[in-house]
Amino acid sequence: MQTNVDQALWAFGRGSGIIALVMLTVSVVTGIGARSGRTLVLPRFGLAELHRGAALIATTLVAVHVLSLLADPYSQLRLVDVLVPFAGHYRPLWLGLGTVAVDLLVAIVVSALLRRRLGPGVFRVIHWATYAFWPVALIHALGAGTDAGRPWMLAIAAACTLTVAAVLAWRISRDFAEFGQAREGSIR
Repeated sequence: MQTNVDQALWAFGRGSGIIALVMLTVSVVTGIGARSGRTLVLPRFGLAELHRGAALIATTLVAVHVLSLLADPYSQLRLVDVLVPFAGHYRPLWLGLGTVAVDLLVAIVVSALLRRRLGPGVFRVIHWATYAFWPVALIHALGAGTDAGRPWMLAIAAACTLTVAAVLAWRISRDFAEFGQAREGSIR
């Protein structure tokens, strides 16, 4: 029998994971926008700050997601499930993808914290892991989440997917110019 605390932990774990996905989407979108040399809704520095803030909130929510599910006896999440991909008993593929996403997130966060020591080239290569991290996190949410089939969750996942797809399409289009390239073009 679940107690009120157990139910709260379960709801908190699910909710924090869903909001983390939304904030990760905001982080990806603003990160791509900040790389552009164009002023969009906000100037480049504003997008960069929004990107950092969204990434920090998302990272915190992922930590809350994992910790609350570790504390919840109903979820039966074990520390080994968080550390070793695909070792879980419950939906091992989907849970394992969550573990892979956490591992990628840790690499991205550590590279951001050590950016000056790593240098811009190494930082950029590691930061490109975001392009793998976001879809893995989305797939984890849709496969492991108990709310995955609910219309509101499908709407959130669809909105996140369409937003990231649109920004990625812009990112690989000819119209996208990296900040340095756009600056050089405006000087000439």
